[in-house]
Amino acid sequence: MAKNLNMSLLLDFYGDVLPEKQREAMELFYNGDYSLSEISEETGITRQGVRDRIVKGEATVTGLEQRLGLAERFGRLRKTAMELDAVLDTLEKEGVNVERVRELTKKIIELGG
Repeated sequence: MAKNLNMSLLLDFYGDVLPEKQREAMELFYNGDYSLSEISEETGITRQGVRDRIVKGEATVTGLEQRLGLAERFGRLRKTAMELDAVLDTLEKEGVNVERVRELTKKIIELGG
């Protein structure tokens, strides 16, 4: 399951650089939860052809992440923003006005997905 979630995240970041047919197969497999057979029927190619597209797409997005690290940085940024939000909760309970900081923190979290 974690591998599927990770690959879905990498597709969000790097899917647009894939050829359309590779991206389509990967999106159906990882995001649509289609089987190889279902994708084969949908696209009109063999099961092995679908698997080849997925394997090549996986290699491309994984390689991009290894070189660029955008998804990892995104995850760290989101985690830090959520930690900041928790600190703001504590300060707010103590009566400190944190409204503007909270607005900015929420914006960062939203930008992070």
